Amino acid sequence: MDKDALLDYEYPDYDPVPKINREIIPPCEPTADDRLYHICISAVSLLVMVILAVLARRTETGTKQRRLLGLLSPVNFLDHTQHKGLAVAVFGVLLCKFFTMVISPKPLPFMTEAENKQNWMILGVFFYPALYYPLLACGTLHNKVGYVLGSLLSWTHFGVLVWQKIDCPTTPQIHKHYLLFSSLPQIACLAFLSFQYPLLLFKGLKGTEKNNVTEDLSSCYYSDYVRKLLKKRHMKISVSSTETPKLPQRIKDAVKSYIYTPEEAFRFPLKLAISGVVSFITLYQVGLLLIIAVVPTLQIARMGVNEDIANVLAGFRIVLSPDKHEVVRIVVYYMWCFEVCYISAMALSSLVNLAMFMRSMVLHRSNLKGLYRGDIYNVYNCQRSIRASRPALVCWMGYTSFTAAHVCIAVMVQTMVFFLCLLIVVFLCIIPILHGQNLILFHILLSMWPFWLMILLAVLIQHVTSRFWFIKKISGTRDLDNRGNLFLLTYLLFPVNVLIGVLLAVWRLIVTALFNIVHMGRMDISLLNRNVEPFDPAYRCYAHYLKIEVCQSHPVMKAFCGMLLQSADSKNNVVQRSRDTEEGIQLVQQEKKQVKVSSAKRARGHWQLLYTLVNNPSLVGTRKHFLQQRAATDSFVNGSLKGSTKGGDSKETCN
Repeated sequence: MDKDALLDYEYPDYDPVPKINREIIPPCEPTADDRLYHICISAVSLLVMVILAVLARRTETGTKQRRLLGLLSPVNFLDHTQHKGLAVAVFGVLLCKFFTMVISPKPLPFMTEAENKQNWMILGVFFYPALYYPLLACGTLHNKVGYVLGSLLSWTHFGVLVWQKIDCPTTPQIHKHYLLFSSLPQIACLAFLSFQYPLLLFKGLKGTEKNNVTEDLSSCYYSDYVRKLLKKRHMKISVSSTETPKLPQRIKDAVKSYIYTPEEAFRFPLKLAISGVVSFITLYQVGLLLIIAVVPTLQIARMGVNEDIANVLAGFRIVLSPDKHEVVRIVVYYMWCFEVCYISAMALSSLVNLAMFMRSMVLHRSNLKGLYRGDIYNVYNCQRSIRASRPALVCWMGYTSFTAAHVCIAVMVQTMVFFLCLLIVVFLCIIPILHGQNLILFHILLSMWPFWLMILLAVLIQHVTSRFWFIKKISGTRDLDNRGNLFLLTYLLFPVNVLIGVLLAVWRLIVTALFNIVHMGRMDISLLNRNVEPFDPAYRCYAHYLKIEVCQSHPVMKAFCGMLLQSADSKNNVVQRSRDTEEGIQLVQQEKKQVKVSSAKRARGHWQLLYTLVNNPSLVGTRKHFLQQRAATDSFVNGSLKGSTKGGDSKETCN
């Protein structure tokens, strides 16, 4: 016998709260059984890997080992010239599956019972990356067979997932449509893979797809970057460059700083591209979970309010109205405002994070370009050694994952803080003003009018006297005047300034908290003071990530290595080209006809080579004389002396 039936039997006059007709969603089992599907797709994925391994071993002898190792490393995260779509899509699929695994009562479809969920979740953390690994490996060999296998595998994943969602669009988990909405990014990523692999196959059949494994160094991207770097520009001297920009111009510049516009000679690193897509998917998944888990519950609670709420409030000595119907209307209205505040907070958090994403892209490009040209102090605000290290490599490996985690925590914290702020504004300011009652906050502020008047007059007196009495202008310069009166006023206003300082301290606390909460999802800026940035783990991870990207993927270094490889490959065919390589990096394609090089062009080539090598911090560790000097005195950092800064002051070195 349930609780309501028992109360009816013992208390016949008991009038329970009317039940809400809540839709009951029965468990749904799709036609394509999830357990059987995962068993079959695991076997198919293993078969695909075996075929790719055999195909890699049957390639040419000179590149067999390289291709086999490339199969075990499907993505070159340090190659800026490769197609980023495959890796981005697979990471998006994997992230969506991770969210589904965490929310689902059965992390793996192989589970028969819901016991030991944490053990199955640990197994799922390693199972799903292995399951989707062949989707990346099929594009490693740049082979038609790999593209065919990738097409079949992506079509299988996409078709079965869509089939399951059509069979079971509603599920009893959290909300009837939660799993359907949460799988939309996964469907989009699989649809992209299902389109991209046939497109690569079509390009391979037409012969337009490059099969060169060393496309990274042979790409023209790096030479274009160096050409643009060394290109002479006519600097136009602006007359108004020293003038302070006006307010409309400053607003325009601020808006432009949040809009990323692609540049011709710059490409984002692969991990940054993946991090951007992963952050967007994380924002979508967490926002969807926060909305679906809370809003339907609030709506059900609002529909269940009846006249008994007046008795409940009366028990707490809260009387909204003598009429119970009026009390129900007021409570329902307040609950609706509560729901609107929550939805508004979630929307505001999403918009703030989107703005932060765009600003991060602009700052990423600025930091990378600054480190490429050696502006280490301007990026880090201290001297750093741009070289690979154990902490830097660990941070580089986990940067994308850390970005997703920070966005997840940031969205939840921002939603709660914005929600509390909106509640205070709505229930203490907006609603009392609209209804003209319960103006408690305004009554408190009005009763303190002498205090506010005193603060206002004190601030006004200090500003007015400083402007017209204590500062004098003589021959275009400014100096203090009436110093005796200045000292007297400083002494008299000391107690008042203590009260003003309290208000400033509270305002400082509010501004600092809001700034840190808004920027919590960003790792490219520190939430601490510049002098203690290394204590911020997120920014420390970002700084180490930049080290690996710059020292291993410097465009100038790769352009130099690519030129050396091209000259070495053509040495047997064109003997004269080896001599040209020794004279300097060729920034433009050489003409087929050999022309006589003048001494001026030869000297210019030598100076361009010297400029390229000296200004490349990635090559410092390989210079013999720098290694000798560092072993003896450790006086060289990033190709420059520690004590060679302007004014003779050595810059601070931080890790």
